[in-house]
Amino acid sequence: MAITLKVEKRDAKADVAALRKAGKVPAVFYGKKEASTPISIAAVDFIKTYKQAGESSVVVLEGDGIDVESLIHDIDLHPVTGKPLHADFYVFEKGKKIKVGSPIEFVGTSPAIKELGGTLIKVLHELEIEALPKDLPHKIEVDISALVDFKSTISAKDIKLPAGVALAVNPDDIVASVAEPKEEVEEETAPVDLDAIEVEKKGKEAKEGEEGAEGAAPAAAPKEAKK
Repeated sequence: MAITLKVEKRDAKADVAALRKAGKVPAVFYGKKEASTPISIAAVDFIKTYKQAGESSVVVLEGDGIDVESLIHDIDLHPVTGKPLHADFYVFEKGKKIKVGSPIEFVGTSPAIKELGGTLIKVLHELEIEALPKDLPHKIEVDISALVDFKSTISAKDIKLPAGVALAVNPDDIVASVAEPKEEVEEETAPVDLDAIEVEKKGKEAKEGEEGAEGAAPAAAPKEAKK
């Protein structure tokens, strides 16, 4: 189902900083048979639409003299706030299939994870697919219940796709697997030998006593008695 987004034409030379301060996102739409057209969108509406459509669902741009079907193609985000600074919309040709990367959502329960303590390895986070715009799914669900042990894998060809949707990648590409739990090896600490320490201590004391005796000044010779 397509999502409709209200847009306005804008002057390409207009101050985009002022536009953003006014709560709008500068954008542009274009296509193979569609001239590049600068537009602006209310930031609140754009953020809501992007959350719903992502980059794989059809967005209908509507405004004064504007009525086109598109996909959100690219977004520039503020490095600190994460707010959208600019957006590109790609207008596709009606009646022709297009290739997009659809986000993957892993669902279900894997016996290798639940019962054997394994960790899910997500090799792919999106799947390249081909379909008519009207058939494009918002996301692709991948059931991980097939991962029954540490040798199990899920390939692109194992994924059940919606009607009208075809793979645009190698069918043998691995999508997910399970890693075995790592065994924690505890370092063994040798027990402290108190007897050895005591013997060493006594030996040290004896040595220090010997050094002290050798270093002592010789006793004075007894004086001869006066005759």
